[in-house]
Amino acid sequence: MNPLPNIEVNLDSVKEGLRLWIDARSPDSLFDGGENAEENNEARFQLVEGCYYDYQISDADYVLGDVGENIIQRHKLIYNAGTIAPNIFVGTLSVPLIIKSTSEECCKIELEVQSIKSGYRDDYRDMLEFITEKCTDLLLQTSSPVSQHFEIDYARDSKTLYQKFSFIKSVIGTDEFAEAVHRIVTAPVTKWTEITMEKDIRNARRFTNINIKEFLKGGRRTKLPEAHYLRVYGLATLPERITSIRKTDSLDTPENRFIKHALEGFLKFCTDINSRAKEFRHKKLEKESETLIRELEGQLHHSIFKDISRPTTLKLNSPVLQRKEGYREVLRVWLMFDLAAKLIWTGGDDIYSGGKKDIATLYEYWLFFKLLDLFGSIFEIEPKDISELIKETPDGLNLQIRQGKFTALRGVYDSGSRKLNIRFNYNRSFSGRKKYPDSGSWTTTLRPDYTLSFWPVGISETEAEIQELIVHVHFDAKYKIANLTDFLQQNTETDLDDEKTENRKGIYKNADLLKMHAYKDAIRRTGGAYVLYPGDQAINQKGFHEIIPGLGAFPVKPSKTDSGIGELKGFLLEIIEHFINRASQREKIAYRAFDIYKEPPESDNTINEALPEPYNTNRALIPDDTFVLVGYYNSTEQFEWITKNRLYNFRTGSGTGSLILDKETVSSKYLLLHTKGDTGSGELWKVVSKGPRVFSKEDMIKKEYSSPSQDNYLVIEIAPISDSEFQEARWDFRKLKNYNAGRASAFPFTTSLAELSKNTIKKIRSNH
Repeated sequence: MNPLPNIEVNLDSVKEGLRLWIDARSPDSLFDGGENAEENNEARFQLVEGCYYDYQISDADYVLGDVGENIIQRHKLIYNAGTIAPNIFVGTLSVPLIIKSTSEECCKIELEVQSIKSGYRDDYRDMLEFITEKCTDLLLQTSSPVSQHFEIDYARDSKTLYQKFSFIKSVIGTDEFAEAVHRIVTAPVTKWTEITMEKDIRNARRFTNINIKEFLKGGRRTKLPEAHYLRVYGLATLPERITSIRKTDSLDTPENRFIKHALEGFLKFCTDINSRAKEFRHKKLEKESETLIRELEGQLHHSIFKDISRPTTLKLNSPVLQRKEGYREVLRVWLMFDLAAKLIWTGGDDIYSGGKKDIATLYEYWLFFKLLDLFGSIFEIEPKDISELIKETPDGLNLQIRQGKFTALRGVYDSGSRKLNIRFNYNRSFSGRKKYPDSGSWTTTLRPDYTLSFWPVGISETEAEIQELIVHVHFDAKYKIANLTDFLQQNTETDLDDEKTENRKGIYKNADLLKMHAYKDAIRRTGGAYVLYPGDQAINQKGFHEIIPGLGAFPVKPSKTDSGIGELKGFLLEIIEHFINRASQREKIAYRAFDIYKEPPESDNTINEALPEPYNTNRALIPDDTFVLVGYYNSTEQFEWITKNRLYNFRTGSGTGSLILDKETVSSKYLLLHTKGDTGSGELWKVVSKGPRVFSKEDMIKKEYSSPSQDNYLVIEIAPISDSEFQEARWDFRKLKNYNAGRASAFPFTTSLAELSKNTIKKIRSNH
């Protein structure tokens, strides 16, 4: 097809001389389809999605009617002129021509809107065929609860008929089906058969038992000569003609009868559909069914079918039908045909109602089945919930897959070392109205196309959400993305300036990328969000060091030979290995999140006192998790020994005043010293040893400790505080919850830096 700057649509059938002119704003976006359009059952004049066109009608009394989605935009002053903006619409656009004075519709102007992606026609057919095949496979499963007893109702509305025809066309209108029939007619199965005929007895070479009987009883006999040797046996006459049997190849086999029966059944269906299309005045359905009728009639007119009789029985278990090329393909299509003709798909309205071909939505549905197959094979889970996918309804067998509807398949994956619950959701909504720790989004409600969820066996999904044990991985179908440059690119300063300008106009180039970020960052317990698109390049951006969390894109093409789904499969296998690893960083982060958020913060958890900034050596300084040992010294001499040796000792054993080696004690980062009579203390030291060490009495004597009374002591190493925030601070240790008055005030105990800071006394540091 050659691009045109403008086209002129002849409307003489409405009014002589009436014309519609369409001008393309963008080059290479307006075409006269001609024969190519007719072959594909498309309108002659063709536009391109996403482009804009100016139009004008030659007579001011005629205007273009509305077709929805703001595609037809009339001029505010000149009503017979305006703009055609197909946006993402793809398919046949039937635009009503309206008489302005009477508001009556006088005809439909058909315009075809092409997809910007090359090969979209093949993509559309392949995807619809695959969906039909998967639906019929589900119905043919022995475990399917659906009783298949529906009759095809041709009295339904034209939209339902077009649905049924689209399913059927996807299996019998393909090149593969035509090739299968061609293989049959060029190399048909034959069998030896016996042909019975009467033959001149003089030309006979062999005689059968039947011929011997004919010697005695056959009609039209001739006398034998007197000297003939057969007279000795009492034969005076012989029949002039006897029965002869000849073996020959015959095409009239059970398998060929089945092929003829199948083709005739397909033809009858298309003929019935065509008749109904004429009644409903559904021009597109009428044209498409006529095209398929011609193809089927051409196949049935082949000479081999003339000598083939009607079948009395169908031997579907025939090895020829099940194994021979051509025959097995037709058998498969025939098995699919009956169920496909009964199948109704409510979600199909989104794809081809009104003549449109919403290939982006079809790609989304197609991916559902591709992912269903992939997840089933990886996790070894059979889609057992067939009743959730296809149900009996008054209209027929209704496929329960539709945009905005929740469909889930689940199972258990056993890796050998760990069992995981697997759940695959389509269009699951994550509500924005729920508070933590419930599942959902912490902003607005979000609904990814597909969500794959993992959590350990032995715990409910709800509890797994609360304990941060579940992980969601989201995928979105983006048929419109032709390459990753459209999705993920490195922006320059100029690009960002241009993007701001376009955003003000309502144009968002990075909308798809931003949506992936929204899924990952807003939906709780999300491990990653990825785009699936019909390209050839994969990208996987890891958030930290491990496979998840992350963002990226994976190519999955609607191709029968190379869909490219291997990249996605490899990614999922990596995810499995990641979940089996109990020591992953993600597991640690999940636990920390659960541990931190499991309880709401206390009302008095505000700390306004000066503390060292948490960087470099203080990076781990979190007040709630930083512990302080509070220790007692009983004399000036002991304090001097502590400051000189940079050591502090505790009693061992189980007696009163002994140090309990709990987690807080062992991990303490600071030591606060006090003595008898103190109302507060500014003697804060830094603990530099990794934990208490055991010193014997002899070790203490060597360190010049005065009169050690215990056989062993626990000793920690300390150093002066260098942080300026602590230099002039004093703390009222008596207000700490673990402090005991009286004699017990000498017993060591621990507190958190947060609690200590809340009991700060602003005084100048004292010297001993």
